[in-house]
Amino acid sequence: MGYKCLLVDDEEEVINAIVRKIDWEGLGYEVPTYAHNGLEALEMAEGDTPDVVMTDIQMPYMDGLEFSRQLRKLCPGVKIIIFSGYDEFEYAKEAIKLEAEEYILKPVNSDELSSLFTRIRESLDKEAEERQSIRKLSRYYAQSLPLLQENFYAELVSGRIPQEHLAEYLLNYQIDLKGPVYDVVLIHTSSTLAPEGLNPVLLGISVRRLAQERLEEKWRGKFFSYQGDTVMIAQMDDSRQVIELTDDCDSFCRLAKIACKAVVTVGLGMVCTDPMDTVHSLEGASQAVSSRAIYGIGKAINIMEIEPEHNNETILDESGKTLSDILRRIRVEDTIDIPLEAGRFIDSYSQDLGTMKLYEFFITDTMSRLYRFAQENHLVIDEIFTENTIGKALPDVEEFKIMLTGILTRMQQMIGDVRSKGQKSFVLKAQEYVAAHYNEEGITIEKICKNLGVSSAYFSTVFKKETGKTFVTYLTDYRMDKAREILMTSDKKTYVIAAEVGFTDPNYFSYVFKRQYGITPSKFRNRGENS
Repeated sequence: MGYKCLLVDDEEEVINAIVRKIDWEGLGYEVPTYAHNGLEALEMAEGDTPDVVMTDIQMPYMDGLEFSRQLRKLCPGVKIIIFSGYDEFEYAKEAIKLEAEEYILKPVNSDELSSLFTRIRESLDKEAEERQSIRKLSRYYAQSLPLLQENFYAELVSGRIPQEHLAEYLLNYQIDLKGPVYDVVLIHTSSTLAPEGLNPVLLGISVRRLAQERLEEKWRGKFFSYQGDTVMIAQMDDSRQVIELTDDCDSFCRLAKIACKAVVTVGLGMVCTDPMDTVHSLEGASQAVSSRAIYGIGKAINIMEIEPEHNNETILDESGKTLSDILRRIRVEDTIDIPLEAGRFIDSYSQDLGTMKLYEFFITDTMSRLYRFAQENHLVIDEIFTENTIGKALPDVEEFKIMLTGILTRMQQMIGDVRSKGQKSFVLKAQEYVAAHYNEEGITIEKICKNLGVSSAYFSTVFKKETGKTFVTYLTDYRMDKAREILMTSDKKTYVIAAEVGFTDPNYFSYVFKRQYGITPSKFRNRGENS
């Protein structure tokens, strides 16, 4: 599969000529997609990240330089080519600031373009080869953090560092872990989706290197390997920075897909103020990664957003099929075979209990853990533990299976309802905000998320899941519906209607309206009057 290329120019005949005259497949590219202006190109890049973008400068609605600035933030690793009919020094100087691969002047012949795209493909190949080079990856791994530091971090998040020895370890291993706020970030690289022919272990090393390049300095991150994944202990000055950390991790996931050809899911645990509590933060980060089947792979998932009420008190058990594992799965999964799991749990213990006293203790301990779980997750106790849950007589194994199945089923339903209501609540608030402010310019996902107090990564995932649309598409559709309503019920000028639905540029309003309905606003009104 070749590299993805996006062409941006308001002159469609120029784009068609470029697409037609170049042997894209022979150069190592897919047939390019194209957009007519910067705004349209940004929407396309957000949905499907390109490897190379070639953009004109002079375009309506958003010029090529502003588009390149915003694209660089959205897709840090993209290669940008700027081509223009204007031989002006200021344009070339701005292109240099944007780290554009090339600034070329129109007209451009096919040989020159083919040569340029060949050089860029070679550059992309070289970058990928360098990241995936066994020799370089092995050398980097040998030169990474000293083994003693790595062991310390792994021991810390495992809860095996005594509180009284913490300061001594930090001093002896020359570790700066001053916080004052911490969050454990778990970086999981999919081995099943690894590029063909590349050892998954080496791919994980490549991803770790990239993560250190992008995240280590800003978040004073401490990196180490843990059970096959990469972990970072992020340090913050304020707990409110966790939203920014989540968005940075989400951006890193997109970059890893381009730079390393890796599918990476990042889980963020609960924020804490004591290094000793990173054990609970790692626990939450692991649960966040486990929930990728629900919230999607290749993105950042913050446990504080998907489980805001969770207080990190996790029941630990050494058995493979423990009650704590079942409860964790109920918390993060939509589906689980509760009768099967409850039966396995009880069978794994009851068959080894030699006396009725031990069996009674097993039942009492299990019910106590269930009760604590219900309290910790703010479930309605009376609805979970119904009047007939526990009788006076001690239930036998089969009766206890039925009892446990009923309790777990009610817990699953209640937690699902709480999660669904929480997600629908902020989606509804976002929709209400659009209804109240659609006529204002400058409505962005960032602005909405700031009001809601959630990261843009989590908001975008849940909003699309609940509405079937991205937020940008929903806002555009809402504005277009309002514009159509005004056109049908008034004789206001097009530029007046554009302003009333949040567009500062009447021409761009007409462009979006025609793209939406296949007809200009004036023709739409005339058609309505004639009918």
